[in-house]
Amino acid sequence: MPLSIAPAKADRPTEILIPDCCNIGVVFRTLLAVNAVVLAGVLIQASDWKRGLLEFVEASMMVELSCLWSLFALCGLRRLLPRAGASEAMGRWAQRVSCGAIPAAVAATVIYLFSTVDWLAGSFAHLTVLKGAVAAALLGTLMQHYFELRTRAYSPALVEARLQALQARIRPHFLFNSLNAVLSLIRTEPRRAETTLEDLADLFRVLMSDPRNMTTLENEIRLCRQYLSIEKIRLGERLQVAWETDGVGEDVLRKAQIPVLLLQPLLENAVHYGVEPAAQASPVRIQISRSIDRIDILVVNAYHEQASVAAGNQMALNNIRERLALLYDVEAQLATGIAHGCFEVRLRFPYVKGAA
Repeated sequence: MPLSIAPAKADRPTEILIPDCCNIGVVFRTLLAVNAVVLAGVLIQASDWKRGLLEFVEASMMVELSCLWSLFALCGLRRLLPRAGASEAMGRWAQRVSCGAIPAAVAATVIYLFSTVDWLAGSFAHLTVLKGAVAAALLGTLMQHYFELRTRAYSPALVEARLQALQARIRPHFLFNSLNAVLSLIRTEPRRAETTLEDLADLFRVLMSDPRNMTTLENEIRLCRQYLSIEKIRLGERLQVAWETDGVGEDVLRKAQIPVLLLQPLLENAVHYGVEPAAQASPVRIQISRSIDRIDILVVNAYHEQASVAAGNQMALNNIRERLALLYDVEAQLATGIAHGCFEVRLRFPYVKGAA
C-alpha cells in the first residue's frame, strides 16, 4: 500500500502559498494591517498621542514604499511559480520564508536609502536597518500566515458552493429531457443524436470538475454552445441566441483565463427563466467585451416576473457571486437588473492571460 500512495503524492503539484499580492483586496488588507501595527507601535513609544501621530505621518512614506515594493515583488514571484514547474522546485516552506525574506530585504534597502538623505535621516534616527528588516520579516510572515489560514477557512465554503452549484445546475428534468430528445433523433438523425450525446458527456464532465479549476474563455464559450445546442433540440425556434464578441479577438479568447462553469450557469438561467415560460421565440443575447485589464460579459433574456422571482434563480446567482468572491476577492462583480422588459446579468472579472 505505501508504494501505491507515494507516486500519487509525487504527482500532486505543490500548492502556491504566496498570497496573491496582485489582488486589490490582498493589497488593501495588507496596507491596512501594516499601518495599524506601525501606528500602534509608534503611539506606545511616543510621549503623547499628538507626538505619536506626527511620528507616524513622518514614517508613513517609508512604510508605504516598503509595503508596496514588497507586494510588487511577491506578486511577480507568485506569477512565476506556475511556469516551468517552479512551484515544485520551490517547496511550501521556501514560499513561506520568502514572504518574510522579501519584505525584510525591501525594508532594509528603503531604510538605508532614506538614511543617506540628510533631510530624511533625522526623522528615522531611532530606526536601524536591522530593526526595520526584522519588523518587516515578522509582518510579512504574519500576513502570509493570515492569508493561508483564510484560504483554508474558505475551503469548506467552496466545497459547499460546489455542491449547491451541482444541485442548481444538474436538474433531473434537464437530463431526462435531453435523453428523450436524443431518443427522438436516433432513427431520423443518428449523426445529430451522436453529437448531442457527446455534447452532453462533455457538459457533465465539466460539471463534475473542481470549481477552482481555470479554463480559457474560448473553451467556456465552446461549452456554452454545446449546452445551447442540446436545449435547441427541445425548445426549437423558441430559443434564439445571439453572440456578440466585437473587440475581443481570437488571441484574447485563447488566453483569457476564466473559472470553469462561470458563464454556462448564466445561460442555463436565461433559458430556464427567460425562454421556457415564453410561448413564442425568445432571444438570449450574450455580449463579451474587454476593457484594458477586465473582461465584461452581459447576458440578456426576456423577463417573466413569476418565473424570475423563483428561489432557484437567486440561488444560482448567489452561488456565482460566492465563487467570484473566493477566487477574485473584490476584483470581480456580478450585477443584475431589469431594463426594457429584459433581465440583465453583468459579469466583470480580471483579464488574466494564460498560455495560448
